[in-house]
Amino acid sequence: MTSPVPASRIPEAVHRRRWAILGVLMLSLLIVVLDNSILNVAIKTIATPAPTGLGATQSEIEWAINAYTLVFAGLLFTAGLVGDRLGRKKVLLGGILVFGIGSALAAESGSPGQLIAYRALMALGAAFVMPATLAVLMNVFEREEQPKAIGIWAGGVGLAIAIGPITGGALLDHFWWGSVFLVNVPIVIVALVLMAWLVPDSRDPRPGRLDPIGVVLSVVGLVLLVYGIIKGGELADFTDAKALGAIAAGLVVLAAFVVFEKRSDHPSLDVTYFRNKVFSAAMSAIALVFFALMGVTFFGVFYTQSVRGYSPLESGVLMLPLAAAQLIFAPRARLLVDRFGNKATTTGGLVLIAATLAAFATFEADTPIWLLEVVFFLMGTGMAHIMTPTSVVIMQALPREKAGSASALSNTFRQVGGALGIAVLGSVLATAYRNGIEDKLGLLPPGLRATAGESIEATLGVAEKLGPRGEALVTPAHDAFLHAMHVTALCGTGVALIGAVVTFLFLPGKPSAGRRQDKEPELVAAGE
Repeated sequence: MTSPVPASRIPEAVHRRRWAILGVLMLSLLIVVLDNSILNVAIKTIATPAPTGLGATQSEIEWAINAYTLVFAGLLFTAGLVGDRLGRKKVLLGGILVFGIGSALAAESGSPGQLIAYRALMALGAAFVMPATLAVLMNVFEREEQPKAIGIWAGGVGLAIAIGPITGGALLDHFWWGSVFLVNVPIVIVALVLMAWLVPDSRDPRPGRLDPIGVVLSVVGLVLLVYGIIKGGELADFTDAKALGAIAAGLVVLAAFVVFEKRSDHPSLDVTYFRNKVFSAAMSAIALVFFALMGVTFFGVFYTQSVRGYSPLESGVLMLPLAAAQLIFAPRARLLVDRFGNKATTTGGLVLIAATLAAFATFEADTPIWLLEVVFFLMGTGMAHIMTPTSVVIMQALPREKAGSASALSNTFRQVGGALGIAVLGSVLATAYRNGIEDKLGLLPPGLRATAGESIEATLGVAEKLGPRGEALVTPAHDAFLHAMHVTALCGTGVALIGAVVTFLFLPGKPSAGRRQDKEPELVAAGE
């Protein structure tokens, strides 16, 4: 007698439309991830004086990016718990609506301060979208189909990274800078209608308790730390009382956060995970690779557009090799892990990232552009061979029932690493540029010198207003920026090499064949 087939836990009506539901979830995820990669090519345009842009200073540009990443990272855990408690569909609809409203407001910003505030509002919505999409996905697919669905879902993130710069460049070639935000609004409307129609609601019968104090401490601590770093770069003086005071206050608040979470019986961040050296090393690798990537993206846009004279669209196309390499190698990185182990693969990836950053320290205004393309491709290759192995290590380092927490932590560290990369490397760039251009601004009226020294775009903006008299500033501005980029790239190289040392010392080597076979079912169950 054959054993009866177990009844499906998913209603038939939901099961029939599961792939359509996945498509809607990917649409909402696409715009949340797309937004940051679109913004990357718009940095230079927003820094351009009005009416073309907002005339944002370099520190204001850093805040426009970091307002999003810090709020997003700080709220990810809480957003997941709110979805478990109130219902994932409600949270998903609310999150995407807030994101759409924030996008419309950001597009109409009249000042850099407004743009920063509306970017934070967008992040508030995005934080509720990201965990809810994955939670809904796990509730509409049977266990045996979950790895495939998660793979497609993760592919959507890669697609957004690839098409973001080109989409942003195409919009900026034909419309004003606000179009990179306004483009989200029609997609949000379509996503809201399809979600309301297709996506079923679900909630956790035993939701975790919220941790509002922990969330406030983590966000306040990170914002103070990043503010101090950016302020130091803006003033070209990290010993200034404002910069030092903010950095010290941020570190104190973050220390209080760690102490509070350690004593809490419902922490949003379980700090005991970090007692595991393997887990800590993998998290460090993820944070450091995004630290380097976001820093490079920040100065890379000014290099291609301000120094080399490429349009936003051409600049977006130039970054395609980076995304293409990730799409090619990320699914295949497991082959290297199986052959050489996590330690060798991840350490090799970080050494490759360090080498590509060092290559930026050799670039000049007339370096053949194909060399930049090769460097971007190698950088994407290095990233692919860091992200995949570290994800596997993180899932293996914690019990299977903690897979959701591990995934959220990984995402949080990615965002925080990126925010600190922009703050630290952006501040190094600003300080080195100001020191390099200061002596060349003596002919300007005293009131214009401080403004012109803030960034290459500020210098070129002042030069343009002065007409023929300002042409003498263009070459010194390019030279000062190239020197600042070289210094910044070498700092990034050092950070990547520190990451390589950490992973070499603490990540596990190649497992024996028997141990690898024992682990395989766990990885499949965890969606790896």
